[in-house]
Formats: sequence, structure tokens, C-alpha cells
Amino acid sequence: MIARQVESYLDHLLVERGLAANSMAAYRRDLNRYLEFSIAADVLDAKAVTTQHISDFLVAIRLGSKERVALSPTSAARTVIAVRGFHAFMAREGITTVDPSRSVKPPAASKRLPKALPFSDIEKLLHAVGEGSETDLSVLMMRDKALLELLYGTGARISELIDLTVDDVSTLSVDLPILRLRGKGDKERLVPVGKHALKALEVYLVRARPVLAVSGKGTPAVFLNARGGKLSRQSAWAILQEAADRAGLEGKVSPHTMRHSFATHLLENGADVRVVQELLGHASVTTTQIYTMVTVDQLREVYATAHPRARA
Repeated sequence: MIARQVESYLDHLLVERGLAANSMAAYRRDLNRYLEFSIAADVLDAKAVTTQHISDFLVAIRLGSKERVALSPTSAARTVIAVRGFHAFMAREGITTVDPSRSVKPPAASKRLPKALPFSDIEKLLHAVGEGSETDLSVLMMRDKALLELLYGTGARISELIDLTVDDVSTLSVDLPILRLRGKGDKERLVPVGKHALKALEVYLVRARPVLAVSGKGTPAVFLNARGGKLSRQSAWAILQEAADRAGLEGKVSPHTMRHSFATHLLENGADVRVVQELLGHASVTTTQIYTMVTVDQLREVYATAHPRARA
């Protein structure tokens, strides 16, 4: 009976709603899985389906079985939407008196975790951009090293560093290593600067920037290009990717990778999420909490392998 009812709904999708072949194939695949589950549970008529039955089906597709792989939140959501459509159709057609699927919500899509580099890779990248003694570095290498040290050392957005002016960094010192950044909406925040980033910036400002500025027109920007003008975002991206290539890091490394790494490494080492929120310039702590998912996953993995009562 329920098999015929599912087939009737699929006919409706094809004939009356005119779904494309790919969409029809997806609906058929999802509803066949629901049909298998229902028959196995001895639920042979749409009239016998309860909300609990549909909830159990959602749990089953998320957990998987020996015969069926578990579905991701996105795939499970698509399947539940197909099931909800089927039961809504049954109710509209008067075949059932209620729609048992109305209160069963599709699972929310999982948040994509930000990519963060291991600290060992960060070290390789920063070494790659400034190998050799200070006297061996070209003016562009000094600039690049200062840029990338600040990028990781402060968690700044690349636009925030590109927009830095000489006045912004004029008060930076060992005694007061605090940098004022202007973020989204021109909102200002204060961020500490570590000794490595501070040293790289000082070397650049004293030995390299004056050389680059000679060719320019007096821009107040801290980071200059070879012609003495303000460094562009595209050039900053290229500097980072070139350093990553020299360090032998696979894949694309973006300025946001450095920002994500900054936040993740702080949390891994015990920083409070609200402190990290302030450092990143997030308006809401909810935005920052996605980084905690990374460290929670690592804690779970360590617990599962190290705790004697965690293993079967």
C-alpha cells in the first residue's frame, strides 16, 4: 500500500510539477530509502505513519547501518524534505487526515569548520619569507616578513593591515606593544603585538620602508609596493601564497587561513572565547564560537584514544 502511495506522489511530481530528471531521481532515491525503512518497521500504509516513525527514520539515516552509509546533515535534510513533501501530499489528497511530518524538522547543515594550519606549518611559512640574517634580506623580504608576522600575530584581516598608516604604528614599542586596528564599519579595536611581529615590523619600518617610499608620492600607508604606493589586497594575497609555496605547504593558503589559525591556536592554549572575540573584532561571540568546534573535535579525539573507559 505505502509503495503505491509513494509512487502516486512521484507521478504527481513528474506530471503536475514537471520536475527535471535529476530532481526526480533524487526524490525517488530518498523516498525509496524511506519506503525500505517503513516496510522493515511494518508500517505499510501512510495512514499508520506517526511523527515518531519519521523521527526514527531521521535518526536511522544519520547513524547509518551495515547496509546503508550514514547521511551527512545536508543529505539527511534533503531526504526529510522529500518525506515531508510526500506526507503533505497525502494530507492534501485526503488520503490521511493529518500530516505526521510537520513537526519533524530537517537537520541543520553543519557549519563548515574554518581551515587552520598546524603551528609547525605556520613556523615553516614565516621562516620561508625571511630566511637568513637581517643584513641578507631585501627590502621586499623585510616587508613581506613584517606583513605575515603581523597577519598571524594579531589575527587581523588583510584589509586592516593594508589600511594601516604610519601614525597607527608610531606608538608601538616593547613597552606598549598594542596596535589599533580599524575593522568592519570602521570599528576600532586594540590588539597586542607579539615580540616576533614587533621586531619584524621595526626592521621593515627602519630599513625597508624608507627605501620603498622614495619611489612613491608620500602615501601614509605602512605597507608599500615596489613603486612606493600602497600595497594592494591582491599583492598581499600573492605574497602569502608565494611564502606558502616556498614552505612546501599544500593547497591554497589565504589571509583568512592565518586569521583562523590565530584564533584556533589561542583557544587550543586556553584562551577564553570572549577574549578571542575581542581580538578578532567579532560583534557577537556566536561568530567566534565556530572556532571552538575545532578544538572540541580535537579534545574528543584525544579523549577517545587516551581514556581507558572511552574505548569499547
